[in-house]
Amino acid sequence: MRRSPGAHGHRTAAAVTLALALTAALHQPASAEPATLPEVRAELDRLYHDAEVATEKYNAAEVKVTRQKKRLGTLRAQVAATEKKLNRLTALAGAAARSQYRGGGVPAEVQFVLSGDPEHALDNASLARQAHLGTNRVIEALTGTEEELRTRGEEAAEELKRLRRNRGSLDSHRRTIQARIDTAERIESRLEEKQRRELAALERRNAGEAQAEWVETGVLDTAGTEGSGAGREAVAFARRELGKPYVWGAEGPDSYDCSGLTSQAWLKAGVAIPRTSQEQWRLLHRVPVADMRPGDLIIYNADASHVSLYIGDGRMIHAPRPGRYVTVAPAGSMEILGVVRPDA
Repeated sequence: MRRSPGAHGHRTAAAVTLALALTAALHQPASAEPATLPEVRAELDRLYHDAEVATEKYNAAEVKVTRQKKRLGTLRAQVAATEKKLNRLTALAGAAARSQYRGGGVPAEVQFVLSGDPEHALDNASLARQAHLGTNRVIEALTGTEEELRTRGEEAAEELKRLRRNRGSLDSHRRTIQARIDTAERIESRLEEKQRRELAALERRNAGEAQAEWVETGVLDTAGTEGSGAGREAVAFARRELGKPYVWGAEGPDSYDCSGLTSQAWLKAGVAIPRTSQEQWRLLHRVPVADMRPGDLIIYNADASHVSLYIGDGRMIHAPRPGRYVTVAPAGSMEILGVVRPDA
């Protein structure tokens, strides 16, 4: 069967378009992979920093979800109690209306509920005179309870909406965290054993240089060597947790993230502090770095995304990142934003 020139031309044009598209795709530059160990180190630092930022956002959303679930439970209990009260008042209003229609009096059960002195409610000699007022009181109470029920119901509905939004945020942050960690682990998995050792040595050297530069500023000359009673308890707790793995979103007892460790250390010392490093930085009392003492919290990075517990002598305890463990490290090995004191 002879093909029409139009169909043949159409297929030829499509084939040319496809070939051009494939050629263009083959010549697209590949995403740049870190080539040297310093570049690998910088890329891993970036990925784990992004994961930590997302972790602290996850922690903040989780705190909100927990609080909202508790408030939603309270509101639902209030709605149920108000509904019960409304049913009771509706029955009383009906009884009052029937009694007043029949004889102008207020039934005994209504008098009992409305009277400030129930023991003498049945002895009231002026039931007829009180009938109108009593019925009005029931109706007013009924109207107020209906309004209360409507308000509580609306509050519960709004709280449920907020809860669902924050649960969505949890899922979003969870995906971000896992994506960053997966990418970092893929990069590390490509390294040979010798490269891993060299990378670890590079990390230690960079940390040592940063610490030496920090100490040379004289910042430790005036730093305290003794913490408060609660501060010593927080440090003692953190020491007991050494060697436990970093797990994002964890706050013990088997694993921790950075702010999970610091918040639990101070909680064990009897001081409840915010869950996230950003909130610890925002809400806790700030002290000059030169005046810090054991037990204080050191906040790192411009975005307050990491936190550690200062233990004295220029050292700190922290939960570093995925794949690492709670450890003692030089306090000046990372970019310090500031210091806060939970028990100021």
